[in-house]
Amino acid sequence: MALFRITSSRFIETAKICSPSVLLRHLSDASIDLKAILAAKIPKEAERIKNFRKQHGSSKVGEVTVDMMYGGMRGIKGLVCETSVLDPDEGIRFRGYTIPECQKLLPKAPCGAEPLPEGLFWLLITGDIPTEGQVKAISKQWAERAALPAHVVSLLNSMPNTVHPMSQLSAAVTVLNSESKFAKAYASGVHKSKYWEYVYEDSMDLIAKLPVVAATIYRNTFKEGSGIGAIDTSKDWSYNFTHMLGYDNPDFIELMRLYLTIHSDHEGGNVSAHTVHLVGSALSDPYLSFAAGMNGLAGPLHGLANQEVLVWLEKIRSQIGKTPTEDQLKDFIWKTLKSGQVVPGYGHAVLRKTDPRYTCQREFAEKHLPDDALYQLVSKVYKVVPPILQETGKVKNPWPNVDAHSGVLLQYYGLKEMNYYTVLFGVSRALGVLASLVWDRGLGLPIERPKSMSTDALMKAFKAS
Repeated sequence: MALFRITSSRFIETAKICSPSVLLRHLSDASIDLKAILAAKIPKEAERIKNFRKQHGSSKVGEVTVDMMYGGMRGIKGLVCETSVLDPDEGIRFRGYTIPECQKLLPKAPCGAEPLPEGLFWLLITGDIPTEGQVKAISKQWAERAALPAHVVSLLNSMPNTVHPMSQLSAAVTVLNSESKFAKAYASGVHKSKYWEYVYEDSMDLIAKLPVVAATIYRNTFKEGSGIGAIDTSKDWSYNFTHMLGYDNPDFIELMRLYLTIHSDHEGGNVSAHTVHLVGSALSDPYLSFAAGMNGLAGPLHGLANQEVLVWLEKIRSQIGKTPTEDQLKDFIWKTLKSGQVVPGYGHAVLRKTDPRYTCQREFAEKHLPDDALYQLVSKVYKVVPPILQETGKVKNPWPNVDAHSGVLLQYYGLKEMNYYTVLFGVSRALGVLASLVWDRGLGLPIERPKSMSTDALMKAFKAS
């Protein structure tokens, strides 16, 4: 079979009449792009799910208790998320790959040691480890799609620096929906089988523009409105983002590559991921869906947590000194717990082990900043807190999560503005939630509408009063 270089739209038409496996086998990296790969994968996956539902659609998955209903649906199995799975004992797997495996297998920048987020996005959206050529193609596409429309730039530049960075991010992304290709296609009556194509285009555009939005927010809010500089189309996404923020330390660029990779996805039930899925199920465009997710991420029980860790660490330093002993730390932590407060950065709704995202950041710190005083304090806390939490007998997971470490690394490289950290988290989280949104529309998932009950109805069901 002789096949030549073809465009995504041409490939999509070809995919309709040719077996996906045959089509993919005969096309090289140079003659196929990410959208074309999806065009081959989506029909095949949709058919696989259709057959599975036909066979097992009435099968039950788990049981729902009254405590689950009142307890934030904790533990209820009611969502499907293809991009990642969070195992209580093993931690996160992105499309079946652990974080250490991703660090080893995903392509890296020249002379770099950490995976490129572009590669993680490719993995999340296809399930396949990409080649270096495929990752470079994504970097180039995102650089070419990065420009903001004038009205979004005007909005951001008109914001007073007293507006929280997350509010600015949410507002800018919401207003960006003027550019939505999905919204325009839906209004024109496009067939639902093509929804995913326009959601894909919007997602690629939004991911490309987010670093520009986020960097503008940072420069306007904390750097007196100094310019962000130009995008270098020969560089990767993280490199351009870091430079637009105003940093050029190669190690910090590497940290950003790691940070943006590991914060990208965390199963479908967390607030930001679930919100994007929920709002998207109403066929709101990706911009509106993602903005809604960012409003959830801004909460102190979700994306704001790493900021709370830093505040708590500074409280330790101010009250018992910058280099406390382990005994001093134990006394301080017990006082914290007995006063009814929690130790921020410890515990997780699902995990029952040290968060692998914490571990890989710790390894980065050991390599690049082993003598930093704040990192050394974090290490001491890591030794002291888990045994104390275990001793209380009230904590199912006494181990640190991702938030226990990330702020310390950002502080070391000079990005000290804690109110901005959740924006970084949001830029990263776009990779996972938008990859999932493309598949939501590709598989034609319906609007989400779970059944609720009143307390009286529940009591009547159990003959309680």
